[in-house]
Amino acid sequence: MIRIHDTAQGKVVPLELGPVVRIYVCGITPYDSTHLGHANTYLSYDLLVRRLEDLGHDVEMVRNITDVDDSILPKARELGIDFLELAAKEIERFHGDMKALNTRPPMDEPRATESIDAMVELIERLEDAGHTYTIDGTTWFDVSTATDFGSLSGYSHETMMEFAAERGGTPDDPRQRNPLDFVLWLPSADDEPSWESPLGRGRPGWHLECSAMSWNEWGETIDIHGGGSDLIFPHHECEKTQSEHGYGHEFVRHWMHTGMVAYEGTKMSKSLGNLVFISELIKSWDPAAIRLALMGHHYRDDWEWFDQDIEDGQKRLDRLREAAAGTTGPDPAETLARVREALDNDLDAPTARDAIDELAGAILSGDHHHASAPDGLRTAAGLLGIDL
Repeated sequence: MIRIHDTAQGKVVPLELGPVVRIYVCGITPYDSTHLGHANTYLSYDLLVRRLEDLGHDVEMVRNITDVDDSILPKARELGIDFLELAAKEIERFHGDMKALNTRPPMDEPRATESIDAMVELIERLEDAGHTYTIDGTTWFDVSTATDFGSLSGYSHETMMEFAAERGGTPDDPRQRNPLDFVLWLPSADDEPSWESPLGRGRPGWHLECSAMSWNEWGETIDIHGGGSDLIFPHHECEKTQSEHGYGHEFVRHWMHTGMVAYEGTKMSKSLGNLVFISELIKSWDPAAIRLALMGHHYRDDWEWFDQDIEDGQKRLDRLREAAAGTTGPDPAETLARVREALDNDLDAPTARDAIDELAGAILSGDHHHASAPDGLRTAAGLLGIDL
């Protein structure tokens, strides 16, 4: 049984899952290229999907595209192009990056702009239940009506205020009843996209979008939902609150979040110009080497990328391929068991990577004579998405 750190419970717990496992992963806002932080997140969920499939589960993974929000619209304005044109360009690049990294494609990839009706319906449900208020055309969720607000993150009020200000909230807006109230619908600026609705002409708030898109997909509780740890608050906290108060049932059984990736001691950000883009890395390096480099870190850890990391990943890949071309080696059964055990233990990718490295070394040593060793190495590496 797989054990995963559940953010809401604050501990590693066994996943009690049925034959079909529903996973919703927050996808990209397509205004810039895929960077290492994205790759780290989507690789982690890819490892989870692969292990669940290995256990015999039918995995339905949905990964949305946020193609309208407060990030993509200014970028499109800056470039002087339509926001959907910008989105199409970056979505195509993202798909190419994900294919190169050998990640499982999602079952579906809904777009926010295609789910507006469902978003308006959710707001109307919340309005009927007394959770909203509207001022100057902007509709907020009133968090004072949700006694469980904050139960996912477990953050203090001060921390929630800090993150709300940093991550797209409006805690200083004097029109709000409470500083942590969040926007469900707002009027569009003259050069922004807008939709007609009973709430007035405008566009949805960011948090609303994933709630509606996931409901459109399944209409029931999601088994596993996640993304980067920067989404815990406010995005996932608000998503959980509005979904459970709007749809009337548990939104997610298990919440899973990945750590943040810095670059040589500094936070990666566009403003600092230090983002490491996958599309640039794969021009010079094998994408499988990128996977191996990323798997040197546990998915929940915050860590730093150094330029020499990719060199280490390439050396490991070359060694694995050399060993896979061999003829004999040790019995690979122990390695396969170690890889599966490591993945079951909260997706311990570093330990799983060590296991296939050690098998490769033993094959290259020439001291063992099991003919199944190279095939076993290929199978074990395949569990990690490395095709040899």
